[in-house]
Amino acid sequence: MTGRPEIVCLCGSTRFADELRAANRELTLAGVIVVAPAETGGVVTGEQRAALGDLHLRKIDLADRVLVVNPGGYVGESTSREIAYARETGKPVSFTDPV
Repeated sequence: MTGRPEIVCLCGSTRFADELRAANRELTLAGVIVVAPAETGGVVTGEQRAALGDLHLRKIDLADRVLVVNPGGYVGESTSREIAYARETGKPVSFTDPV
């Protein structure tokens, strides 16, 4: 490997945890640095949810591009916000499924 690897930020609903993990695994094995949504493994408060949302925007800041994991074309409210932020900051956005 020469130079800095590409950094990809995964976005998508946590209901698609298995699909997010699969995308993370595939990209990592391809030599990509992956940043992904937090896996909390339980109930979070509204305050924690807001903090995690803001933290994910900082992950987008670190990335070269964003990959939205959206099985069946589903994009929820939080993911829509992340897509809008990525586009506002000039990050290329792609999707695993047609929107």
